[in-house]
Amino acid sequence: MRLALGISYNGQAYQGWQSQLSGLTVQDKLELALRKFTTHKVSTLCAGRTDSGVHGLMQVVHFDTPLERTVASWVRGTNAFLPRDIAVEWAQVVPAEFHCRASALSRRYAYILVESPVRPSVDAGRVGWVYRPLDLDAMQEAAAHLLGEHDFTSFRAAACQALSPIKIIERIDIAKRGAYWRFEFEANAFLHHMIRNIMGCLIVVGQRKQPPDWARHVLFERDRNAAAPTFSPDGLYFLGPRYAPHWGLPERTPAFDGLP
Repeated sequence: MRLALGISYNGQAYQGWQSQLSGLTVQDKLELALRKFTTHKVSTLCAGRTDSGVHGLMQVVHFDTPLERTVASWVRGTNAFLPRDIAVEWAQVVPAEFHCRASALSRRYAYILVESPVRPSVDAGRVGWVYRPLDLDAMQEAAAHLLGEHDFTSFRAAACQALSPIKIIERIDIAKRGAYWRFEFEANAFLHHMIRNIMGCLIVVGQRKQPPDWARHVLFERDRNAAAPTFSPDGLYFLGPRYAPHWGLPERTPAFDGLP
């Protein structure tokens, strides 16, 4: 039987998603909980890896198991062995041909940023921070240059293992509510640090240190040195993949629709 799970997590305490020898990753904690619940070794695949400090609102994983349990039992049973900052939100039996990564049509992230003269305290680790005011119109104009299919080498980390730097950004939405900014990104796939590098450039434009068309210049340079420094991981959230309707999987975890 193949099972898909929707996972949420606060990434502050973990060294990213991908399993490491330290055991201090979200994947390590999830697989340990599944092993305790099923009493056999479980190896999971995920829809999109996240870096150290990055959060997940609907990470989707799949794995094969000989055990048959109700979906409610998979949720409650696995959560019983997970730390408080990781939770299974839903479980669903899927066909054997489903693959959480290869079946995804697109992936979505949000970056939550607080604009304040004082660094965050209660929100520390859960939001990015700027103390200079940002210009919405300038950032939207800059973001428009990045839409569509491009070579995103300028926004790619040196350690990126993707086979190609060419990706398709379908949308970048920017909105503000009080002191909080929300940047939402959707693309067919993302490069390592791609969103954090884009955020660095959008903030430079938003603070009027560069004009909006500088984003197009950075893109066409195809050189990481042409872009702004990589921005903090604190406010980055993986919203989850989008799948074709016939798989019947949730598009978003309803509990997190109220995220700023």
